Amino acid sequence: MFYADDSHSMLIILQAPDAAGKDGVIRHVMSGINPQGCRVHSFKTPSKNELEHDYMWRHYLALPERGMIEIFNRSHYENVLATKVNPEWILNERIPGFDSVDKIDKDFWERRYKSINAIEKHWVDNGMVIVKFFLHLSKDEQKQRFLDRLDDPDKNWKFSSADLKARAQWKEYQHAYEEMLENTSTDYAPWYVIPADKKFFARVAVGDIIIENFKRLNMGYPQPGSPEMLAKARETLMNE
Repeated sequence: MFYADDSHSMLIILQAPDAAGKDGVIRHVMSGINPQGCRVHSFKTPSKNELEHDYMWRHYLALPERGMIEIFNRSHYENVLATKVNPEWILNERIPGFDSVDKIDKDFWERRYKSINAIEKHWVDNGMVIVKFFLHLSKDEQKQRFLDRLDDPDKNWKFSSADLKARAQWKEYQHAYEEMLENTSTDYAPWYVIPADKKFFARVAVGDIIIENFKRLNMGYPQPGSPEMLAKARETLMNE
């Protein structure tokens, strides 16, 4: 019905610490969706070509068209999370006037929050439903999930030394998450903070919120043609 109604698109954003269960949420919650109407985009470290554009450019290219659901597994919010914890990465963007970490101050981040809010408002005004989830994982549970990955040969591939670096910056990331949520949760694109230590709860909560957002759209199938047109079409087919 969402596809047939063709009046809205939906962008689902998942942000979380490593091992919080983003992949599992996508796999379990979206398993009943027709794959023709749903895409997943995972954003990695920006490429050289992507860094030649503004930080939103690569995300714009992945936005859903009307009738489609797009899931961002990590998103444009990495530009106020990972880069905030590691401000030296901002220098790779070569923004005029910001040629040293010392110049990346509080005002810089406030402008970036405002920019993200303005862009999301533009998307919503043009028919996009934005549903943003932050999966809140405790440090103890993350440790256990990392150990599980190390102990299970089938999960070894999911572990990276970069995970330990980010874990060592736990406090800095928690502060960055708090400021992100405070500055970018709006009435038109709110954040939903989901406790993620219990995987089953996180998946049920995310699924329920997505369903509620669909219900608000008052969707319907397109109206069929007139009875006369349908009767004529039937007659034509029967007379073949």
